Amino acid sequence: MLRVLGGPKRFCDGLTRRELLQVGSLGLLGLGLPQVQAQSRAQAAAGASGLPGFGQAKSCILLFMYGSPSQLETFDPKPDAPVEVRGELGCIASSVPGLSVCDRLPRLAQVMDKVSLIRSVSHPYPIHGVAFATTGNPRIDIPMELNPRDANHWPYIGSAVDLLDGRRQAARPAGSPPLPRNLVLPWAFSSQRVGEVARAGPYGGFLGQAYDPICTEFVGKATKKARKTLTGQVWEDVEPYRGITPESRFQLSAVSHLGPELTLDRLDGRRTLLEQIEQFRRTADDPAARSGINRHRAMAYDLLGSEKLRRAFDLGEEPGETRDRYGMTLFGQAALTARRLVEAGGRFITVFWDEFGLAGTGWDTHWDHFPRMKDELLPGLDLTLSGLLIDLDRRGLLEETLVVLLSEHGRTPKLASVPGGGRDHWSRCYSVVMAGGGVKRGCVLGKSDRIASDPLERRVSPKDILATIYHLLGIDPATTLTDQQGRPMALVPEAEVIGEILG
Repeated sequence: MLRVLGGPKRFCDGLTRRELLQVGSLGLLGLGLPQVQAQSRAQAAAGASGLPGFGQAKSCILLFMYGSPSQLETFDPKPDAPVEVRGELGCIASSVPGLSVCDRLPRLAQVMDKVSLIRSVSHPYPIHGVAFATTGNPRIDIPMELNPRDANHWPYIGSAVDLLDGRRQAARPAGSPPLPRNLVLPWAFSSQRVGEVARAGPYGGFLGQAYDPICTEFVGKATKKARKTLTGQVWEDVEPYRGITPESRFQLSAVSHLGPELTLDRLDGRRTLLEQIEQFRRTADDPAARSGINRHRAMAYDLLGSEKLRRAFDLGEEPGETRDRYGMTLFGQAALTARRLVEAGGRFITVFWDEFGLAGTGWDTHWDHFPRMKDELLPGLDLTLSGLLIDLDRRGLLEETLVVLLSEHGRTPKLASVPGGGRDHWSRCYSVVMAGGGVKRGCVLGKSDRIASDPLERRVSPKDILATIYHLLGIDPATTLTDQQGRPMALVPEAEVIGEILG
């Protein structure tokens, strides 16, 4: 093709001056205006990388398994490995020919034809690097892991989506408050465990605290007891990830944004504050004044009258059969709420399977590995992920909703000799599941060795996962952000979109 150099100028029909000049030259080759327009549309759909699926996902539901599932007891079982590697559980065939998964995932086995499975994710940091797995951070260490406000942190992926979408969002219609573009369920990350040190991960990073996610809070009761162990500590109490009451629900956590002990529900009921709210809104319309207003607080007031948001949180609107399909657990009902938020127009919703009660829990199975995998972790994952995929597909939403099952690393191939068995941290090889929103169905990428210790084929970085999510959400992974000192920073450095799973 003959190319014409110079800056583009777009005409009223959407063509650029450059395209019109190309049409003139291509007429000599038998190509006219319709062909050039079609080619331009195809290039736009492919994004800057030239790969398919660019922007196909309108929304993303990120399911994060904090503590990290064992690849051997989920999506990469090794039935022929020695018993000290393969452990107590077996494997079953899935709906994808030649693909087996753990035998405690029977529902997921039947929907593997809806997903792409990556079995060769690898990186050099076997710590709880949630920030490494979910941001552009080029490195992570324990001090950074334990300090969410470390100056070296990149923004959480949902925070970056929030910023970049905000830049291109048209003015919203009057009377239509938006949903938060970056929402975390079931509560603020790592906030419901014993321990004084916070963990890094879903925060604004160098964008500042204004781009931290908006979090929900859990209002309900747990119904089943759990026993957890951590270096000699024993915790035993009711555990919401094992079961909750049907009346349990989620609501926006406004305490940190509106002041102590003041929630959106209470604020809405206090009619004496209406005049103050209107005054706040008038003030917020002044750009000079608005710059001094906490961004989250302004958003909370904007959302005050959103019937769409209130209904999205109302799980009572869902049939009992649907709620049971997700599992009557904290993780299950949070994932169902995420689906309702997607239907209401949510953009990036994260559901954490988090620590609860005792630090070092969630999927961090150094102790009691097999009892917890059998009684809580695998049954909960099996119900929730399969239920979400089936529900989205039946509603015609899966093709435009990206679902990602992610963790910070995997677990050691060799079992530790502790009560109930244990697997320690292992980042050299683990599995990630992606589905919907431009992702191929029934695809298996990568291969591990005979004990799931290291990749044999197609090593994938966590940064490649992030680049692929950005691509599918219509954001060029090569985008540059600016930190608070005005320095240009890569959105996700040293990463490539995983083209093999797109289509």
